[in-house]
Amino acid sequence: MNLESITEKVVLVAIETGAFIRQERARFSYDSVEFKGESNLVSYVDKESEKQITEGLQRILPEAGFITEEETTAQGQKEFTWIIDPLDGTTNFVHGIPNYCVSIGLMHNGKIVSGVVYEVANDECFYAWKGGGAYLNKKSIQVSKAKSFSDCVLATGFPYYEFEQLDEYLRILNRLMKDTQGLRRMGSAAADMAYVACGRYGGYFEYNLNSYDIAAGVILVQEAGGTVTDFKGGDDFIFGREMVSGGEVHPLLLAVIQEHW
Repeated sequence: MNLESITEKVVLVAIETGAFIRQERARFSYDSVEFKGESNLVSYVDKESEKQITEGLQRILPEAGFITEEETTAQGQKEFTWIIDPLDGTTNFVHGIPNYCVSIGLMHNGKIVSGVVYEVANDECFYAWKGGGAYLNKKSIQVSKAKSFSDCVLATGFPYYEFEQLDEYLRILNRLMKDTQGLRRMGSAAADMAYVACGRYGGYFEYNLNSYDIAAGVILVQEAGGTVTDFKGGDDFIFGREMVSGGEVHPLLLAVIQEHW
């Protein structure tokens, strides 16, 4: 299987869908918003984007299964499985905050082997495939070489449900606020991991994650020379609901999380 060729085709699908999202943002109305939960938004743009993506991916790899956020197509894992978030950062999109992505990952027998994150507003396409390196708009990218918190910015996400571990999370933030150049919460896990892959962030961590939030970002970080683990330092991050990714500071970030979590 030629993962480079597959990834190149997925890039085209992501960019085409991104053009649709950009077009709809120009005329989007808050009246179109639906609520999956009290703070969990969805719109017709999410659903239509997912349909476009799944149709495009079925042409590329007809035998693959799908895991998607909006479940507009039949769900199920197979030997190859696409893991898709058609609009990661929907709340940003709805409110006109320019940080939202198309995220498409390809999993083979439980391992992510290809990923594309297209940040729509900035027209930045991040992509990687197993053994092929990571790229941003056709240029090779690498994770940050910063070896200490004092030399880098870190990213995280804030929970909008399941607040049972909020106290532990706030203790982690308290420590990192004091030791880093800054903490960022952009509202798109896909963008956060892409930014780790290209060295803008030294690391990123979050809990209450879904597979479609991070699947594409996993291979981006790994192929850019970084490390991805769960909070225990293991490999249960695709479906384990928690993830730490980073460059040289990954061990330091993991240690802080384990101290308080």
